[in-house]
Amino acid sequence: MNIIGFESSCDETGVAIVNTEKGLLAHALHSQIAMHQAYGGVVPELASRDHIRRVLPLTREVLEKSGLTIKDIDAVAYTAGPGLAGALLVGASMAQAFAWTHSLPAIPIHHLEGHLLSPMLAEEVPEFPFVALLVSGGHTQIMRVNGVGQYELLGETLDDAAGEAFDKSAKLMGLPYPGGPALSKLAEKGDPAAYALPRPMMHSPDLDFSFSGLKTAVLTTLRKIEQAGPLGEQDRANLAASAQQAIVDVLGYKVIKAMKKTRLKRLVVAGGVGANSQLRSYLRSEMAKQGGQVFFPPLALCTDNGAMIAHAASERVKAGLVDLNNSAYAFGVRPRWDLAEV
Repeated sequence: MNIIGFESSCDETGVAIVNTEKGLLAHALHSQIAMHQAYGGVVPELASRDHIRRVLPLTREVLEKSGLTIKDIDAVAYTAGPGLAGALLVGASMAQAFAWTHSLPAIPIHHLEGHLLSPMLAEEVPEFPFVALLVSGGHTQIMRVNGVGQYELLGETLDDAAGEAFDKSAKLMGLPYPGGPALSKLAEKGDPAAYALPRPMMHSPDLDFSFSGLKTAVLTTLRKIEQAGPLGEQDRANLAASAQQAIVDVLGYKVIKAMKKTRLKRLVVAGGVGANSQLRSYLRSEMAKQGGQVFFPPLALCTDNGAMIAHAASERVKAGLVDLNNSAYAFGVRPRWDLAEV
């Protein structure tokens, strides 16, 4: 069964085709980073308009790459939420129109479920059950995953997500958008022990997070440095390294605590921050000490993409969670949508 998937929840337009038996056949992605850089962040209206321009060319591209025609497609999947309402509507409209035109089932997919199951697109695939760390610009959650559609929330951020902490700290340091990757690159030149930044809620009895205080601490530290003299490149590198280390320490400590609490030995890390090399190295080391394994999606699939949406639909079909005979093409999107409701 061939499933085409559309992702348009924020600032990446993604289209992909997954076969339920063979896996990922082809995917194409357009990032809007260059367009939004002038504004220092995502402009929702511009994002929506760009999705409209990109989705059809990307669809033609994945069909060509896969060697398939429209007649070979058996189902259509799309991100129904969470995300930017206007952006979501573009992908949902495209998917529903595609499905209606060719009398195919349309499958709404939760964006975070796509990320959650994306490590299964790697060469080494985790088995259920496992603990998952979903860590991105908008979400930071620890989940226990017993199977497809069986998700238990163990902990989440109470304010800023880890990705927001990266991005906002980077912006304070004058780094270009998107801030997270720029901060991580600069941190390679810095000393992570240069500045004593806080690790919010690191030792709280629960598995929740809080990163807003870290952003404030970065601002306070930055002002102290500037009061002592001009901000040098090494100062910025040291502050970037210190901020990154604080975030990684909190994420790592909490997720290892979750592993011990659940007594599971498999950890999945997904979402854009999952591409961070420092976090990957830390978790590989800590999981090895615990006698467990850690699984990541391929680096190219850490950010939002159509492959994870088509794949999530494939897994739901195989798990018997999709009614393929549903021919109702009325649709809606859910900008706010709790993963536990899936």
